[in-house]
Amino acid sequence: MTLTLYPAIDLKGGACVRLQQGDMARARVYAEDPAAQARDFAAAGCRWLHVVDLDGAFAGRSVKAAAVSAILAAVSIPVQLGGGIRDLAGIESWLARGVARVILGSAAVRDPALVRAAARAFPGRVAVGIDARGGLVATEGWAATSTLPARDLALRMADAGACALIHTDIARDGMLAGLNLEATEALAEGLAVPVIASGGLAGAADLIALKSAAARTPALAGAIAGRALYDGRLDLAEALRIFMTDL
Repeated sequence: MTLTLYPAIDLKGGACVRLQQGDMARARVYAEDPAAQARDFAAAGCRWLHVVDLDGAFAGRSVKAAAVSAILAAVSIPVQLGGGIRDLAGIESWLARGVARVILGSAAVRDPALVRAAARAFPGRVAVGIDARGGLVATEGWAATSTLPARDLALRMADAGACALIHTDIARDGMLAGLNLEATEALAEGLAVPVIASGGLAGAADLIALKSAAARTPALAGAIAGRALYDGRLDLAEALRIFMTDL
């Protein structure tokens, strides 16, 4: 079994940015051309891309359709897309336009039946983002925190048919503080659905630690890398070597 590295392309105002702890006021632009950045990741050997429409996440609807479409046209590797996708029509539209799988976040908390219906209609193509602050699920582009424990949502979404779960520790996101492996491993314990770690990845040591954890907890399937890649703290070739060798 090998793990998958998902380089992140977060879209805000037409550029590729990274936020700190999900704060839109703390956004740093890393690339003015997201499609070119996508091509670079694909050319380096990445097998997936993780794309988030940040403006859409806050607006509650897809906003950066043109930028996402340009990314889809630029690469042949699969793209998972989140941010503002909150109904069956939106899911169907993005899948028809070439997105490999959509990521539901706030919609999964508010309307679990939507996840179940979408997973039934599009098997293997509906993932759920579990964004947690202090172990509780956050929604509305991380602007609101619910009373729902992340583990409880994971169990519900696995039962609903989600093809993957993406667990993000908001406090660490964009802070280069290291993955919260303890929380991610606890969330993934006993699950059959793949779990992707996100938030705070700082360097190769995090990938090695995740790989070790995956030997204990097989549901751990990969990690999302953002700021560490853009800042040069994580060498992409090294990261791919770590993940693409067997556990």
